[in-house]
Amino acid sequence: MESISLFGLGYVGAVTAACLASRGHRIIGVDPNPLKVERIASGNSPIVEPGVQEMIAKAHTDGLISATQDPAAAVAHSDISFISVGTPSQRNGKLDLSYIRNVCTDIGLALPRKNSLHRIVVRSTVLPGTTESVIVPAVEAASGMTAGRDFVVCFNPEFLREGTAVADFFNPPFTVVGTDDAEQTAPICELYRFLPARLYETAIPAAEMIKYCCNAFHALKVAFANEIGTVCNSIGVDAKTVADIFKSDIRLNVSTAYLTPGFAFGGSCLPKDLRALTHRVRELDLKLPLLESILPSNSEHIERAAETILSLSKRKIGVLGLSFKPGTDDLRESPIVHLVKRLIAEGCDVQIWDDNVALGKLIGSNREFIESYIPHIGTLLRDDIRNVLGHADVVVLGTNSVAVEELRKGLHDDQHLIELNNLTSPLPKEAGVAAGA
Repeated sequence: MESISLFGLGYVGAVTAACLASRGHRIIGVDPNPLKVERIASGNSPIVEPGVQEMIAKAHTDGLISATQDPAAAVAHSDISFISVGTPSQRNGKLDLSYIRNVCTDIGLALPRKNSLHRIVVRSTVLPGTTESVIVPAVEAASGMTAGRDFVVCFNPEFLREGTAVADFFNPPFTVVGTDDAEQTAPICELYRFLPARLYETAIPAAEMIKYCCNAFHALKVAFANEIGTVCNSIGVDAKTVADIFKSDIRLNVSTAYLTPGFAFGGSCLPKDLRALTHRVRELDLKLPLLESILPSNSEHIERAAETILSLSKRKIGVLGLSFKPGTDDLRESPIVHLVKRLIAEGCDVQIWDDNVALGKLIGSNREFIESYIPHIGTLLRDDIRNVLGHADVVVLGTNSVAVEELRKGLHDDQHLIELNNLTSPLPKEAGVAAGA
């Protein structure tokens, strides 16, 4: 069993201490607040949380938990240090990292007195990049030692909800350990091997980001449900009935569908229905900022893709795929059509290939849309993908199921390949694919 010093005896720290002690690990709680230290030292919980008092009392009886205000003593008598101090918001919304900096300094000052490799586990919620730019430098500055060689830092976000924190600890949706050296952080992963959920080992910035991703989505769901409920109540519809039916769809609505970063949405339904709904919201004089932000957000995503392409300063553009999704010739409200029009407006020479789209076969509203939006579309479409590839300095991969690796092999070294479904930054063909929007 491990000997663990745990910095910060608030909600996260106290629950973590209690749960780890219940597994037989020796815990030394560290906090500048003497009242919290006194309560732990006497076998009592410093917080009100179901199950914590009982676990701390038993751990105290078994000699598995203690507490101190002396960081150096705690580090000296442990192999692993958990950091669970608060990162509150400043008035402008920026995180206040003063508590975590202070703890890092305390741990760093104690490290030179140790003869064994010490592992530091950050549980506090911090933005991506904080471990690398703030936490590691603070420990290195205080210790005069080097991360990765003299001590190890990893990031282990918590997913505990007040009121159900103990149950959440033992039944998490997953466990995440962010690390630069999986071998050195293996003892941290072993602490969690008994849990039923999957354990992910990933890069530290991804581990830092997942907590924000989860919390933002949870908040988004609450806001969405409340705004839909407001619309329902305003037009005399039973909001609970709508919510119950909505939640019963676990294929699309309550599922992993539509939750992979990619390009913008389009088609004949989503944009039209959102416009109709938000128009009705304005007629009702309701303020529903979340629903009203969806279409502008989608437009911004298209604009980011356009700016990425234009930043290459290449005029000849080849677009592979024009329809709004694979396997169809439906061009209505296709985000790639909007992107092409934006590129044309900037003076780009665009050629397009889509194996599902033949202008002569388009009929009805589909043809009316594309001919009204880009009247000269017929002069841009090519029947042979080789013509587009031969023309382009920048190849934009849209909805077509073209094998990326095969496509990359056929490009010249000075051509750029951009995947709209995986867009981060444009790269030359030989450097790799520019990942998506």
